[in-house]
Amino acid sequence: MKRGLAVAIVVAHFGLMACEQAQEHTAAAVHERDSASMMVSYGVNTLISDSGVIKYKIVTERWDVNTIKNPPRWTFEKGVFFEQFDQQFHVEAYIQADTAWYFDQQKLWKLRGRVRIRNVNGLIYESEELFWDGLKHELYSNVFSKVTTPERTLQGTYFRSDEHMRHYTVSNSKGSFITDDMENDSQQPGAAPGDTTQQQSEPILRPQATKHARTTSNEQNE
Repeated sequence: MKRGLAVAIVVAHFGLMACEQAQEHTAAAVHERDSASMMVSYGVNTLISDSGVIKYKIVTERWDVNTIKNPPRWTFEKGVFFEQFDQQFHVEAYIQADTAWYFDQQKLWKLRGRVRIRNVNGLIYESEELFWDGLKHELYSNVFSKVTTPERTLQGTYFRSDEHMRHYTVSNSKGSFITDDMENDSQQPGAAPGDTTQQQSEPILRPQATKHARTTSNEQNE
């Protein structure tokens, strides 16, 4: 009887030791729920509409949709390419960037890294950052931007335009113009074909170049 009791005690002792040595291998709880996207799509080529009207086509390698982050957003970490359409579904412009975010509640696009726009009028816009406000229907940037058209080249640290790139402003700027374009702008203010530009800071070399040309002409007449 005593021997059986001793065996039972030994078995129970080793059982308790075995329970104490057992370890559960579990992963830590994920508290940052906004780190996970609701949807991830690869190789996307799709049309996007607004109020029942097709606005643009998106082509991207990866598209993440996160509705938990504040504010909710779409993320295009592998770059994005747009085709922008008018109401007749004609292509108005091509837009591309290395990275992009779209905040759907604000209807705001943020484009970064080799941002480039080209419209059907031959205008080319280049910058490292650009915002596209879908509520105000305008584009703007507070970093260095370059606008090139068949008639002129403008560079500045502030840019604002309508979303069709027909009327735009470049400030803190410098630029180069062809002579005919300068004469047309002076004779018909605000009547530049295809777009309207404003410069809040005149190029430093522009008055000197004009004065020099006039002096040369007078010397030849003498």
